[in-house]
Amino acid sequence: MKICGKISEIKKHLKTEKAKGLTIGFVPTMGYLHEGHLSLVRESLKMTDKTVVSIFVNPTQFGPREDYQQYPRNIQRDTAILEELGVDYLFVPAVEEMYPSGYKTYVEVTDLQNKLCGRSRPGHFRGVCTIVLKLFNIIQPDWSFFGQKDAQQAIIIQKMVEDLNLETKIKVLPIVRDKDGLALSSRNTYLSPTERKAALILYKSLQLARQLFIAGEKKATLIKQAMIDLIHQEPLAKIDYVAIVKMENFEELEIITDKALVAVAVFIGQVRLIDNIILSEKEKTHEKNNAKK
Repeated sequence: MKICGKISEIKKHLKTEKAKGLTIGFVPTMGYLHEGHLSLVRESLKMTDKTVVSIFVNPTQFGPREDYQQYPRNIQRDTAILEELGVDYLFVPAVEEMYPSGYKTYVEVTDLQNKLCGRSRPGHFRGVCTIVLKLFNIIQPDWSFFGQKDAQQAIIIQKMVEDLNLETKIKVLPIVRDKDGLALSSRNTYLSPTERKAALILYKSLQLARQLFIAGEKKATLIKQAMIDLIHQEPLAKIDYVAIVKMENFEELEIITDKALVAVAVFIGQVRLIDNIILSEKEKTHEKNNAKK
């Protein structure tokens, strides 16, 4: 595995690979890798000739009172994991490499960036889109891999790729969960044992939404209220938002007619966690058919 810290260096290597007609897969991360990240890496290794992983804790997507300085980092551990998996290139630029002195250019996907997580984290998706576009321009991947856990991020990036006519194709992979259902996240390391147990309320609320929907409930407002009532039963949980929205524009739904994104953001103590599921009529039919077997 080649480890590059300079933009010029990684571009030179990948230009050579492209000249050979090889396909490039790309997994952008902020490090402190877990099985969710690794599922994306494995998919890239399977689908493309050369896989590039980036590790960069991006300061522009953190607010002034957020956890940029405390965000978990362990580059030696991450490097060993990626090397063992067979990753071809690891890109680990310094902040000064990505945002040199005098940097002034930012990218926004208007409207979409101001909903859900964007309401409580103003500027977050501006930072995300800026760094992802920079990385796309540097790596020039054929395929880029993202996780469904960050559903809003994935949809916003897909829209950016479409609007700016970028060449890369986006593949979004399912959420990877612990055995008890908690979505894997680097921020889970912040949780105390008591908070870790309390954090299961996110997954339980989403499962309740799925159960109600499969049972025939289509009123998003009723499903949402049932979720809120359940989360309120956990003393350590403080709701940021519970939302049932259209997939394409994050507009709140009153009635679920086809497909809906059910998304939650909840503080467990001081730790903000997110999770989501997708409800669809197709899934409901599939679940009911399985129940009959």
